[in-house]
Amino acid sequence: MKIAYILNTYPQPSQSFIRREIRALERQGHAVTRMAMRRFDGTLVDPQDISEAEKTDYLLAKGPMTLVRDSLRALRRDAAGFFAALRTALKLGRLSEVGRLRHLIYLAEAAHVAEQCRAAGITHAHAHFGTNAPAVAMLARMLGGPKFSFTVHGPEEFDSPRALSLGAKMQAADFTVAISQFCRSQLMRWADHADWDRIHVVHCGVEPARFKDPAPLPQGPRRVVAIGRLVEQKGQLALIQAMAEVTSDLHLTQIGDGEMRAQIEALIDKLDLRARITLTGWVDETRVNAELAAAHAMVMPSLAEGLPMVVMEAMAAARPVIATYIAGTPELVRPDETGWLVPAGDVTALAKALDGLATVPLARLSEMAQAGRTRVLARHDIDKEAQKLAALMASDRV
Repeated sequence: MKIAYILNTYPQPSQSFIRREIRALERQGHAVTRMAMRRFDGTLVDPQDISEAEKTDYLLAKGPMTLVRDSLRALRRDAAGFFAALRTALKLGRLSEVGRLRHLIYLAEAAHVAEQCRAAGITHAHAHFGTNAPAVAMLARMLGGPKFSFTVHGPEEFDSPRALSLGAKMQAADFTVAISQFCRSQLMRWADHADWDRIHVVHCGVEPARFKDPAPLPQGPRRVVAIGRLVEQKGQLALIQAMAEVTSDLHLTQIGDGEMRAQIEALIDKLDLRARITLTGWVDETRVNAELAAAHAMVMPSLAEGLPMVVMEAMAAARPVIATYIAGTPELVRPDETGWLVPAGDVTALAKALDGLATVPLARLSEMAQAGRTRVLARHDIDKEAQKLAALMASDRV
């Protein structure tokens, strides 16, 4: 198949799961064209992300004249179809938080996408997240572009389903992908009952070969690592507070960056935790793997989630996980079997789990690590999940 991936900002340091999915499809012989609205405005540090950026066609970088030209081509080719797409764009814009003007830009982008897909012989377009990318894919379909699908992750889509017109997008899509059963249940709330059978669970995945020989749990004082964007939904402020309540000899390495870094650093200083917490910023995959190898567990204190990739990667690397009991996480993390689950936002419960990690015998911790590794490799092998996705793309909509 010839497939187009339609994305908002790509690649980003926090979205390696999209890169893995694309490359898995390519390993299976499919040709994938990457189309993104815009470039990541930060610095890419991972060579794999830098390589992906070089392969990506950036729509807004084409300039307004190209988008207007392709819009006029779409109008001349099928005036009725163009005006139907225009009405849809205006309706989506009226309901949305970003307005109609933004959706007129999406319409112009969709005309360019449809033109490019037609020229390249692309038969299916796939988008990630429920925001502007599937809107562009849907409008492109109305302008003669390929059939489309999109993957919903959460939690943002669950916060504003009406403003994002999730129901309309699912109805127009060939199918919709949910990354967990919890995610699917949330989509069922906003989909017409007739569309439920076209909501499929396809997990984000890990590449098992990257985790062939996980490092044994290290000796010495216990270390934990947290990985993720420094934003409100990830709950790092609660983790910092929990570290102040931890009574054991425990060190935290926080990998990632974001808008809340200054606030997090201020709280670390206020609680006098500089000696026990290291902030690294964004680092490449080699450094992430090294930090996991040096850690005894991964901690994910999220207040809102989909199903974090870093949980899968930590489990594949044979590291137990301390996470919050939200969204799709309990489908993967099993209490006292592969890690710990605590109520989201409960600082004291999180501190007790961290202290529990510090006191569990290393042999027992290793058993939990191996159980987690077995579970994630069985459920989240990216090549198997990409096969499921490709089979859905190849099938005709009922």
